[in-house]
Amino acid sequence: MANDNAAMHSLELNLGWPSYQQSKVDRWVGSQHSSQDDYIAEEVPISLIFNGTPYVVMLATPTNIEDFALGFSITEGIIKSVTEFLKVNVYHRSNGIEVHIKIPEERFSCIANKGRNLTGRTGCGLCGASTLQQAIRQPDTVSAGLTLTANDLTGILADLRQHQTLNQLTGSVHAAAWAIPGKGIEAVREDVGRHNALDKLIGLLLRTQKDLQAGFVVVTSRASYEMVQKTAYVGITLLTAISAPTGLAIRLAEETGLTLIGFARDQQHVVYTHPQRLIHPNSFN
Repeated sequence: MANDNAAMHSLELNLGWPSYQQSKVDRWVGSQHSSQDDYIAEEVPISLIFNGTPYVVMLATPTNIEDFALGFSITEGIIKSVTEFLKVNVYHRSNGIEVHIKIPEERFSCIANKGRNLTGRTGCGLCGASTLQQAIRQPDTVSAGLTLTANDLTGILADLRQHQTLNQLTGSVHAAAWAIPGKGIEAVREDVGRHNALDKLIGLLLRTQKDLQAGFVVVTSRASYEMVQKTAYVGITLLTAISAPTGLAIRLAEETGLTLIGFARDQQHVVYTHPQRLIHPNSFN
């Protein structure tokens, strides 16, 4: 896949869509007016095409396309391992991006008749599923995994903002971060869609063969069902969100053994499931 990756990165460098644009805006603070340049995050239709057949079109930030394609392919159950991600080519068109992915024929035959809806909106986590079985997939139970101190979690949350480079410019993209207890944040992926950011991060972790038992995920969004589903599906044992979880997300986290933390901001958080992985001292001092 190395030659294909090189070609893909060349395409992105020379013809790629920008992740943001500049725009002249009128800014008002009370009665004070100024004319300024502002930075606006881009969202682009990204068509994922498996074995020559269009499967789904997602609206996403046009960065880390290979990570996104790999992560989506794994977390949606299209392929079972990185070794089945046989080939990828990215083509930048005038109206969006086409990602051509080669997978084994036996995997392709399993998705060929699923009847996907070929549009995935930015905020959509279950877009394209046409049956309940496709939408509500039950991951295997996760392993014991890591333990994490509350102090570690607080430090990682405090450090996250400086890793959100695109959001610092635009203020409109989510982040998914991979953190290691005692070491801090090791990787971040950003996207206008929270689930896209998570797929990009998972794709990166799988592509670089990270130990998924050694760390945990922090997302700058709510913990909706598909965020828990994607995290548990690859065997990550702890998910932290800065906003609230949904009831369905809590039930899935409980069933799969995932530790789910919400409202994680500053020196506070709420543990919804499997609290044994988070170790609390008597205080945060």
